[in-house]
Amino acid sequence: MKIAVLPGDGIGTEIVAEAVKVLNALDLKIEMETALVGGAAYKAHGHPLPEATLKLAKQADAVLFGAVGDWQYDNLERALRPEQAILGLRKNLGLFANLRPAICYEQLVDASSLKPELISGLDILIIRELTGDVYFGQPRGRRVATDGLFPGADEAFDTMRYSRPEIERIAHVAFQAARKRSRRVTSVDKANVLETFQFWRDVVTEVGLQYPDVELDHMYVDNAAMQLVRDPKKFDVVVTGNMFGDILSDEAAMLTGSIGMLPSASLNASKQGLYEPSHGSAPDIAGKGIANPLATILSAAMMLRYSLDQEAPAQRIEAAVKSVLAQGLRTADIFSPGTTRVSTLEMGAAVLRAL
Repeated sequence: MKIAVLPGDGIGTEIVAEAVKVLNALDLKIEMETALVGGAAYKAHGHPLPEATLKLAKQADAVLFGAVGDWQYDNLERALRPEQAILGLRKNLGLFANLRPAICYEQLVDASSLKPELISGLDILIIRELTGDVYFGQPRGRRVATDGLFPGADEAFDTMRYSRPEIERIAHVAFQAARKRSRRVTSVDKANVLETFQFWRDVVTEVGLQYPDVELDHMYVDNAAMQLVRDPKKFDVVVTGNMFGDILSDEAAMLTGSIGMLPSASLNASKQGLYEPSHGSAPDIAGKGIANPLATILSAAMMLRYSLDQEAPAQRIEAAVKSVLAQGLRTADIFSPGTTRVSTLEMGAAVLRAL
């Protein structure tokens, strides 16, 4: 089993290091190779996704990814910014399905900004389509308007588009995931305004007919955003497009108390996947040793489960994380009175002991 390890920028190097230690502690035949990506790659090679890094990712069974982005690169042209690395990996590896679980651990109920009764026992799986929508739709750019309210004015435009096969394949992922859970799928769209998402709703409904054992309902994205904070436990599996999924998955992350707790998986049709924490590179705390490595460690568990077919080791890692939380160990983002504040290194070491 070959893993491409791409730590990236900011806290990425710190948190990935702890996940690698956990993987090395398992009795598995894993080969890991590290490469630069993001701002670190631009600094060394002049591009956020060098050919050597992309080649390594393509050859690997899975990619363990940290985070990319740093304020010092904000003035670069868009094609050279660190964030383009993750978009390039998604496109070149065909990673179309992003799985983001939002689980509220019993020990962290008080860390959420919502009332305990709203989020206790929360377990949502958000499935976001990754390769379509306005993020990749063409044409896009800037021009001088020839019509509209202000002809002759500068304007910018992006194109929202989805094809039937793109919607069908992400819908199948959602329905198949729901069969392993509570057999409920909520498809989130904006069909009352956007032609793209009326089409989305129609196609998801057609795919749903192939899964008569799974309950399907549809919800407009603005209502879904409200219901996630009003009654989050009403959701089981949520499937939606690229832009809506980007926003809703971060909202769901904060229901659990900290985005530093949430892993994610991005899969292609061959189960090759990229695994990363749901948070960003956090350059403001990089090097301080206070970042939470648990989302990255849990991403490694998802990697074992989804791409490497190693369910038992995945469960071992997840049990170890629950164990350290039960011990009252907390990094700064989830610290509360009565618990013990620990560093990035100390949290990683605690997971290793629990293993």
